Amino acid sequence: MNLNYIYNTGYEVIFIAFSGILLTQVFKCLLHLIVKRKLDLRLFTTTGGMPSSHSAGVVGMSTAVGLIKGFSSIEFAIAIGYAFIVMYDAAGVRRAAGKQAACLNKIIYDIYKQDLAEAGGKLKELLGHTPMQVFVGAIFGIVYAYYIHMFLGTL
Repeated sequence: MNLNYIYNTGYEVIFIAFSGILLTQVFKCLLHLIVKRKLDLRLFTTTGGMPSSHSAGVVGMSTAVGLIKGFSSIEFAIAIGYAFIVMYDAAGVRRAAGKQAACLNKIIYDIYKQDLAEAGGKLKELLGHTPMQVFVGAIFGIVYAYYIHMFLGTL
């Protein structure tokens, strides 16, 4: 399969962003399998956890834009600005919402005594990321984007 046509185009940026997210989610499942000795495929479709796929995707996208258009370009400035907003949201707002959900679940459990269905069901607690998870995802995104860009350049 000839992938020459996507090199140095928007298709390369899109490919790096989405495949980086997918690869990070796969890595998240494998890491869970290694650490917990249990395969949990639900992790592939959930938010939160190590590493941050959100960070990997947006930083990979930004890096690809920088490699194609230049790191002093307006396009890169827009992409990296977007990446910082997403990473701040993942480590800040969504993480705080997850902590609040854990607190509310405890309150609901104490009031309804194991009958969470009566209270509308358990709230999802794993929403955001720790700063380390965001950092590792960002590093993965940079390395992955650079590797794919160099690989496509050799085809």
